[in-house]
Amino acid sequence: MRLKLIYPHEHVSRPVLSSVVLRTGIPLNILEAKVTHSSAELTVEVPGGRLEVEKVASAFKVEGVTVKVIEKAALVDGEKCVSCGACISPCPVGAIKWEEDLSVTIKEEKCIRCRICVDTCPMHAITIL
Repeated sequence: MRLKLIYPHEHVSRPVLSSVVLRTGIPLNILEAKVTHSSAELTVEVPGGRLEVEKVASAFKVEGVTVKVIEKAALVDGEKCVSCGACISPCPVGAIKWEEDLSVTIKEEKCIRCRICVDTCPMHAITIL
């Protein structure tokens, strides 16, 4: 499962992520990071189930970090999508596929939120959450 972490200004220069990994014993995979001198927003993947996610989320909250659980990585708007397939081949991890009804779907467990599909979709039908 994935978490979006939003660091307050005063915590950006502290090793919060490594502290949480050491404290919980749960390794985290950083999928996306936007860090400046005054703000930080990370998307991390937590291995395991709900128990591990809750343990990690709790540890970040103790550190003063805002935590949001990401249930879906991306969304295809069926009203805008024309099933042209422009998003399928550029996906570096093969997370996008055609279904039998020719609708386009994104496999949440594979998506790395790279945004390539967003940039290649001519109909602007894909949103990264």
